[in-house]
Amino acid sequence: MARKITFAILVVLSCLFDFSVQAQNPVLNKYTFGEGLTFSSNDYSLTFRGYAQPFSETTFYSDTSLARTTYTRFRMRRLRLEISGDAAKEKIDYRLQVDLSGSPEVDLANSTYLLDAWVSYNFTKRVKLAFGQKATPTDNRGLTVSSQSLQLVERSPLTSAFSTIREFGLFFQGDIRTKGGAYFKNYFTLTNGDGLNALNADHGGFKVGGRIDYLPFGLFSNLGQFREVDMMRELSPKLVIGVNASFNKGMSSRRGRESGAILYLNDSLQESLPDFSKIGVDFMFKYRGFSVLGEFVQTAASVPDDITRRVRVDGTTSTVFDVDGAQNVENYVRSRMMLGSGYNIQVGYLFKSLYSIDIRYTHLNADEYSFLNNGTFYNRPDTYAVGVSKYLSRNYGVKVQASFSYVKLNDGSLDIIGNPISGHLLIGHFLTSIAF
Repeated sequence: MARKITFAILVVLSCLFDFSVQAQNPVLNKYTFGEGLTFSSNDYSLTFRGYAQPFSETTFYSDTSLARTTYTRFRMRRLRLEISGDAAKEKIDYRLQVDLSGSPEVDLANSTYLLDAWVSYNFTKRVKLAFGQKATPTDNRGLTVSSQSLQLVERSPLTSAFSTIREFGLFFQGDIRTKGGAYFKNYFTLTNGDGLNALNADHGGFKVGGRIDYLPFGLFSNLGQFREVDMMRELSPKLVIGVNASFNKGMSSRRGRESGAILYLNDSLQESLPDFSKIGVDFMFKYRGFSVLGEFVQTAASVPDDITRRVRVDGTTSTVFDVDGAQNVENYVRSRMMLGSGYNIQVGYLFKSLYSIDIRYTHLNADEYSFLNNGTFYNRPDTYAVGVSKYLSRNYGVKVQASFSYVKLNDGSLDIIGNPISGHLLIGHFLTSIAF
């Protein structure tokens, strides 16, 4: 952990040093509360921003047979620092972002400090190619939204179940504007398919994917397509409809988020990994403070027939693939992957006083053999959430949010220490966000 923090700090310092060398007499061009400090000189610019999000969560179990029915925790949910800018007369863009809180984005299985580290070349204002580690457009639309500008305290269970979040590779974007003012935003990605693993070994093959977004009424105001709340109170209806798909050749984790987490071998002791595919459809609508976000995701897998061994956490191997008391390699492999489908719909309204009221419903439908049936972390098909937020500025400089969720439990669910539970969960979240 200490080495990762040191690495992130060294990268930040090296970028600052490089900018100071290249730019002659940089000056503070502007400072906007919540949007950071921007320095510029000659053909270069650099913006330094960050935010902190103290957080609390309380879970209430409806099963009164438990020795303990309430759990509360407090933590720094996010502590982000970001450097971004452009160079060579805006032909080159770059971003570096780190999170020093040590908290993962959507679950407790994966934690990292280096989030974004990429550079892009802009062929034109509408055609660009990026290389490095960044958010992937092949996730559901909720992942195109910054953690600083979420509508509710936490991301949806759909995001937790199926998203990769960030990947390392090539990212192409080409925008097309029609004569009527509509836009097509086209994305193509070629990545290593292992998520946030810039500092780890690589397993499996490449991942290819893409997304097409259609904006029939033109662009949203002030990048509103990438923010859930209608902060700008759009004066005319704005809509984006998107489709996305990806194929991961030889995946070594549950959903392509962590390289080498789950490995299988054949008789020659060579890696033999399942393929993983994902498709999605989503939309976002905004008008005069009213916003709607809808998402659907479905995943599938193909398991090779030459798998004979699995690698344990300690590095040893086993030939046992027990499923329901019988040896079945394919079903065992599938039971460790995030296979199934789900949809998420959330609606909100922002008052002129900058108070917002938001509601969300998420449904997950697990395949017969899928990690979505895991009793401890998933096996919770329906989640209803309601939230209230107060924004102290329109640029997310300071906000206070509270939400309350009702989570339905399937049979076989477990609490955080492994006790069987039934009924439902009630979860309360509270978060403050302070940016500079």
